[in-house]
Amino acid sequence: MNAPLATSRKLTRFIGYFDSLDGLEVRGWACDLATPRVPVVLHVLLDGQEVGRVTCDLPRPDVQENIGVMTPQLGFSFHLPASAADGKPHRVGLRFPDRSMVPCLVGAVEEAFEEDILVTLQPRYVYESFVDGFGRGALRGWVQRLDPATGERTGCCEVSVFVDGVPFMHVRADRFRGDVAAAIGGDPNCGFEVVIPKRRRGTGQRSIRFVVTPGDVELQGSPLTTALVDDRLEEHLLSMSETVTNLHREIARLRAKMLDLLPEQRYSLNDYDAWARRYFDALRARVAERRRQPGMLKPEEQPLVSVICPTYKPDMTDFIAAVDSVVAQTWSNWELIVVEDGSKSPEVAARIAEYSRNDSRIRLVRLKKNLGIAGATNEGIKAAKGEWIAFFDHDDLLVDVALEAMFQAAQGLEPLVIYSDEDKIDQAGYFLEPNFKPDFDYRYLLGCNYICHLTMVRADVLAEAGDLHAKYDGAQDHDLMLRLTEIVPREDFLHVPEVLYHWRKTPNSTASTVANKQYAVDAGVRCVSDHLARVGHDAIVESINDITIYNVKWKLEDTPSVSIIIPFRDQVEITRECVNRLLSSTDYPAFEIVLVDNWSSQPETLDFCRDIVRDERVRVLIIKEEFNFSRLNNLAAATCRSEFLFFMNNDLFVEDASWLRTILGEARAADDIGAVGGKFLYPNGTIQHVGVAVGPDGVAAHVHRGLAGNDYGYIARALLCHEVSAVTAAGMLVRADAFREMEGFDEVNLRVAYNDVDFCLRLREAGWRIIQCNNFVAIHHESLSRGSDDRPEHEARFFAETQYMHDRWSENPLYRYDPAYSRHFLLEQSYHDLAKPV
Repeated sequence: MNAPLATSRKLTRFIGYFDSLDGLEVRGWACDLATPRVPVVLHVLLDGQEVGRVTCDLPRPDVQENIGVMTPQLGFSFHLPASAADGKPHRVGLRFPDRSMVPCLVGAVEEAFEEDILVTLQPRYVYESFVDGFGRGALRGWVQRLDPATGERTGCCEVSVFVDGVPFMHVRADRFRGDVAAAIGGDPNCGFEVVIPKRRRGTGQRSIRFVVTPGDVELQGSPLTTALVDDRLEEHLLSMSETVTNLHREIARLRAKMLDLLPEQRYSLNDYDAWARRYFDALRARVAERRRQPGMLKPEEQPLVSVICPTYKPDMTDFIAAVDSVVAQTWSNWELIVVEDGSKSPEVAARIAEYSRNDSRIRLVRLKKNLGIAGATNEGIKAAKGEWIAFFDHDDLLVDVALEAMFQAAQGLEPLVIYSDEDKIDQAGYFLEPNFKPDFDYRYLLGCNYICHLTMVRADVLAEAGDLHAKYDGAQDHDLMLRLTEIVPREDFLHVPEVLYHWRKTPNSTASTVANKQYAVDAGVRCVSDHLARVGHDAIVESINDITIYNVKWKLEDTPSVSIIIPFRDQVEITRECVNRLLSSTDYPAFEIVLVDNWSSQPETLDFCRDIVRDERVRVLIIKEEFNFSRLNNLAAATCRSEFLFFMNNDLFVEDASWLRTILGEARAADDIGAVGGKFLYPNGTIQHVGVAVGPDGVAAHVHRGLAGNDYGYIARALLCHEVSAVTAAGMLVRADAFREMEGFDEVNLRVAYNDVDFCLRLREAGWRIIQCNNFVAIHHESLSRGSDDRPEHEARFFAETQYMHDRWSENPLYRYDPAYSRHFLLEQSYHDLAKPV
């Protein structure tokens, strides 16, 4: 219709009319006279509540001719929610961006009026249906949609099935039903069949509802009350199966309860001293047992270890204890080289002379002037005769079996660098603050020198790496470790997961407070920056909170494409919030969002999907199958051509505009990085996820769960980026070629739970690394989207998936001993509680 040229309406910068209502479709036009080429966004109201927004970007040549505005598109079309077609009166209206009313020209009126119109919208369709019942392992029925205006009967309706009030499945009623067509006519493709998996069958009566969607119209014969068995034999077999399953669960519960009731002491990190005293006894027993095993090195075959100990004005009590700890080694083929760094201390010289008279393995190198820690260490290395070089501070302690335990672990492996766990010892002799380290982790090493003590390096490798550099004094050992990574393959770094070194904690030591050595912080920043420059990385290195841990921010040199895959079912407000944050808060240009709609039925969701795809960065993939998280993601990934896939829950909310650049930088930092996860917080600011630890005691656990979001975590692992065995698919970036190599998630055995953990383990097994990127932070409303696995209706499925993980991975070393999580920690806790000392 032509737009009127004059009305009684007061002139504003916005003009336009609501000029058509056809069924549920609202049409009209609008223009902003101040910026006529920018489409206007109108607010749509139903009964005074906003139900959506519509952009005026459709052609309306009739309007352009009349108002003379040179813009080709200013029309709009909006579909009201299907729930409005209920035969009841409703008020419909629209508002301009300034909330002024859009005039209405609907109906037989000569002049526009400014008020919401009152309409009664009748349901367009009615449904005829019937539920036949259960037989041969399936629920059957039919439904046809009848258009009262034309009398047309159509099939292919969508049906939601609920078992005992819980959503069970969505199906399309498109099976051939010639009997129905013969009886009432219409489309014969109107039947449905819901096959009940054997794991969901069982004895006892079930109440089953069938509802046509959208519209929530219940089928005739619904709810159906029936037992989901075909015959007495099946009922008997299912009853037996249920009994066995229940017994298995009860045994598991009883075992857990018995463990809780046993009077065995449990240890936390605060109980470490008590734990350690039992642990060291067990350690010595293990070393002695291995010493007797065939194939272990005999005394005459033991390689010489040169222990380098630079010293400068030491506390003599601590120094004597340090030397005595070397003398006490069960590994006999060692030499101790004490480098007196220009302090000209007669006391040190006299004490070493006495040691040397009693043990020729102890030698003193006296420097005429102070060279600093790096220079003194270099002089000690020059004097060394050993095949291996070990580094030792003048006030620390070696565990008596330290060297022997290192070589026992290296037996048959031929590593080039060996390092162990360590702890601290205070002036009262208490053990505290253990550093239970991961296996070699280059990304973690960039953030801190976690390797530290005890470290042994082959002498020829150390000669190739070169001297320690005095310009990094305070971080000279960190610099050395980084330079070693430039010539030593990662598989030739061996971690010995035993506490073999005690770092002395005194008021003036770095072990007590880094504030005493600010120069060490500055040196650490320089050594990490210089290393990255040498290996060709463009990155920014900064100290975190002015201590010796460092944040590395990678610079992304290109813009690889990313597909963000988000499965959802209804929950339109959550999904809209998730998507809108991505679209409005992401400063990265090369991404698309793939919304995977798994049987959404609410009218508001359908409206959202129709509106959101107007953004060219968004597409909707509709998958009408039973919920299977693995399959939904696999099907979506198969439609993507991007270099990276970002799997995301619809309850994960991002805020940082650079989030995608951040994780892409991590993923592109090395060619063997297959996946990257993020740091996710609960809405209250506590940690939900900073990596997943795996193991047979509990399959998987979110470490640091429940800590404050700004907490350092264990050895700064809640702040620093590092390698992990798994990350959650609530927010996981994966190389597309790695995803295809793994053939995606396991959609057969792990439909809902643990599919991300299994996928990550398969990545690790194939040689890919996984990075926990703690620089990418988002808010995660965990399980808001699909609910928790501990609900009764999920118990059987979750139990089966848990058992599959145990069966699939129980013999795999990656699963038995998570290389990123110490075997000295329990897996069943959300934070680091100590396992039984063995």
